[in-house]
Amino acid sequence: MTSTSDGHHDLRAQLAALTTEAFRPELAEIDRLPTLDIARIMNGEDASVPTAVAAQLPRIAAAIDATAERMARGGRLIYAGAGTAGRLGVLDASECPPTFNTGPGDVIGLIAGGPPALVTAVEGAEDSAALAAEDLEALALTPDDTVVGVSASGRTPYAIGAVEYARARLALTVGLSCNADSALAAAAEHGIEVVVGPELLTGSTRLKAGTAQKLVLNMISTITMIRLGKTYGNLMVDVRASNEKLRARSRHIVALATGAPDDEIERALAATDGEVKNAILTLLGGVDAPTAARLLTRSNGHLRAALAAANGT
Repeated sequence: MTSTSDGHHDLRAQLAALTTEAFRPELAEIDRLPTLDIARIMNGEDASVPTAVAAQLPRIAAAIDATAERMARGGRLIYAGAGTAGRLGVLDASECPPTFNTGPGDVIGLIAGGPPALVTAVEGAEDSAALAAEDLEALALTPDDTVVGVSASGRTPYAIGAVEYARARLALTVGLSCNADSALAAAAEHGIEVVVGPELLTGSTRLKAGTAQKLVLNMISTITMIRLGKTYGNLMVDVRASNEKLRARSRHIVALATGAPDDEIERALAATDGEVKNAILTLLGGVDAPTAARLLTRSNGHLRAALAAANGT
């Protein structure tokens, strides 16, 4: 019983030292304020998050460049986290296929406790570094893969265990946390520490810390895909038209990129099986659909390079 008490005491001491867990006495009676006042306070708190992210932009950019270099060689982007951090990673990964037409295994989100943990807390899952190793072992990591451990505290064993396992197998590792001098950042090749300060509700890291993590994950996936040629300017030319809204968006993207009339856009999309990038290339490059496909293959999917080849420049 004493050892359990000692363990709880040690954990409380660790948490008390974290900025994200700090108590804010000036908000001790926030529950007595009018709703509009609470909303204004919360909005002001949220407004501070982008500034904290901005302080880490050079580190974020370095991690993205290293990730894109590996993904260009066939590597995968893998997020690993527990609780809110894990859910944010799964969310970001799940949005890459429809947005960038990535394969189902190109961007992966791992959450401690597996899929059930997306909707229900799984007892003890976040405390297991071994569980992270098991989850990554099932993916057969290669040196071209990137593993991003995500943890607001920077001390979550699952996230640290994922990074340590990945680094031992020569994969690229990124540690994203919201506390300075975190164990997670220290374990990773690229440490990103977005220090957002104490939360409105003491220790509720689904708030500012969660917002910060979401902003950084947006950058990691989006800019990596830009570097991989998944966009043309700021157009999502690799969008997967899996529903009516996305089919309409596909036509709009081709129109924005080419300025072609609707009938030409319809013919180009029909000839290229709805592939936006290929349709744009047929219209701007003056080539047929099979030639567009070959040029894009040779340019590793980069539309600008394919256009230059089509136009002989």
